[in-house]
Amino acid sequence: MDTTHSFSQPGLVLPTQSLQNQIHELAKSLPPPRKQNIACDACRARKVKCCKLPGQDKCQHCMSKNYPCTHYVQQATSEKKRNGPARRPRGISTSSSHSPVENGVFPWSKPTWGIPRINSHASHFFQTGTPNLLYHLLAPPDFEPILTFGPQKFRSSTYAAWGDVAVKLEDETYRAEFAVDLVEVYFQIVHSRLPLLDPAQFRSRLNFHTGSPRLLLGSKQEDPIHPALIATVLAWGAKFSEHPLLVADRNQNKGQSLLAKALIDRCRELAESTKVHRIPHEDHVVIALLIEPLQCQDPTVEPGYHGFWLGCAIRNLLGLGINHKSNMIEIKDQDTRGRMIFAWWMACLCDAFSSFYYHRKPILDDDDYDIDFYTAARDSPDSANSSSREQLEFLGYYAAAHELARIARKMARQLWQPQIDAYGIPFEAVEQYTSDLFQWRDNHLSKVGVPTSLVAGWDFVTAVSACASDAQYHVMWIFLFNALEEHGIQEHEAVSPGQKSRHESAKQKIFEEALQASLRVSALVRSALSPACRGTNM
Repeated sequence: MDTTHSFSQPGLVLPTQSLQNQIHELAKSLPPPRKQNIACDACRARKVKCCKLPGQDKCQHCMSKNYPCTHYVQQATSEKKRNGPARRPRGISTSSSHSPVENGVFPWSKPTWGIPRINSHASHFFQTGTPNLLYHLLAPPDFEPILTFGPQKFRSSTYAAWGDVAVKLEDETYRAEFAVDLVEVYFQIVHSRLPLLDPAQFRSRLNFHTGSPRLLLGSKQEDPIHPALIATVLAWGAKFSEHPLLVADRNQNKGQSLLAKALIDRCRELAESTKVHRIPHEDHVVIALLIEPLQCQDPTVEPGYHGFWLGCAIRNLLGLGINHKSNMIEIKDQDTRGRMIFAWWMACLCDAFSSFYYHRKPILDDDDYDIDFYTAARDSPDSANSSSREQLEFLGYYAAAHELARIARKMARQLWQPQIDAYGIPFEAVEQYTSDLFQWRDNHLSKVGVPTSLVAGWDFVTAVSACASDAQYHVMWIFLFNALEEHGIQEHEAVSPGQKSRHESAKQKIFEEALQASLRVSALVRSALSPACRGTNM
C-alpha cells in the first residue's frame, strides 16, 4: 500500500520524499560552520584556549579554578554590532557627572571576587538617590507597585489604613526622619544579635535628603548602599520601633502594624528585583540572611517563604567560595573577611536548626567547608570596645552553637528519611542522639545557658544568647521524643521474663528529658517577662 500522501494546492509545490532525503544527506555532509570567537571572559583575559565540553556550563579552565564562566565581552561586542554606533550603551547615566552608575556598573554590584555585575531595572534608585527609594517604600498601601518606576505623581490615595499619623509620610523631611528612627532601632536591637553590618559605615553612607552629596572619604566618594539592604534595615526597624506613627498603626489594627508588613513585602520584592537570590555578592548574602527571619516561618501559612532566603544566602556564599579557607585568605579587608566568616557560620547554624524544625535534609554537611570557626582576636574583650561577635565568641556561645548544630544536622539527615517513616528509627541512632545531647549538656550548658540565679548587670546580648542556647538544647529533647512517638523504634526486641527492655528504658529516659525540657522552656519564657529580666533589657 502506498503510504505517501500528496497535497494539491494551486501554486504550492512540496518536495517529494526522495528530495527530502537528499536534502537531509546534503545537510549532514556540509562542512561545520566557522567557529566564532566564543572564549569566556577568564580565558580571554589570560589569552588561553577556552575548552568547554558538551553538556557542561563551564569551560575546563573555569571549572579547575572555580571561576564564574561568563561571556560579557562577547555579549557586549554582539550588542554593539546590533545596535550600531549611534545607540548609547544601556545603564550609562548622563544626567549628572556624579552619577553612582559608571559604565553601566553600580558600585554595589562590583564584586570582590570576580562575580559578574548586576543588570537590573533597580538602577532607577541609584540614579535618583535614596529619597526616591523612601518615596516608593513608604507609599500608601494602594499606591502603584513599588517597582513601577516613572515620574512621581500626586498621591490621590490616603494612608488611612496605617493610622491617622501616616499622612505625614507625604512630606519628604518627615519620611527621612522616620527612616532615621528605624535605622537607629535596627542597630539598637537587631544588630546585637545579627552583627552583619558596620553601624558607623552604614550611617555615613545614608543619604535620605534630596540634593545631599554623598560622603567623601579622602579623595574617593563613597558608594551608595544597596537599595534592598536599606529596605531590609527599615523593615526590621519597623518591627521594634515605638515611633508615634507605628504606635497609631498598631492601635488601629489590633496590635498589628500594617506598615511594618508592607515594608517586609516591599523589601522582599526589591530583593527579588535586584537579583539578590541569583547573583553571588557579599551584599546579597547579608540581605538574604536578614530577610529570612522577617518571613513567616509557619509552613502551613501561604505564601510560605520559610527557608527560601536562607537557601539563597547559602548558595551565594558557596558561589563566592566562602567555604574555602584559601579564598578567605585572599580577602585583604579585615572587616569584609570577618563579616563574611560570620555570615557563613550564621547560615551554617540556621541551616542545621531549620532542617531539624522543618523535617528536611540540611543543605550543608560537615565536609562542605574547611574554614575555621570564628574566633575573636582578643583574649579578654572589653564590651565597650569589642563587637558583638567578639563578645559572644569569648563567652563560648558560637562554639557551643556549632556543636549543637552538628547534632541537629545529624538528626535531621536521619530522622526525616522516608524509610524512617515506614520502618521506624534504628535503636542505635536513638542511643547516639541521647549520648550526643548529654555530652553537649555536660560540656556547654553550664557555660552558655541561663544560670540558676540571674547575674546582675547582664547586657542584652548575653541575656538573649543565654536564653536562646538554653532553650535550643531543651527543644532538641522535645523533638526527639515527638519523633519516637511518631515513628517508633525500628528493631523488634526480644525480652525475657523479668528482664528490663532497653528500648523501653531509652524511651523513658527521653520522655523524662522532654518533660523537663518543656518545663524549662516554660520557665525561661516566664523569667524573660519578669521584672528582673526586664531590667536587663531582655
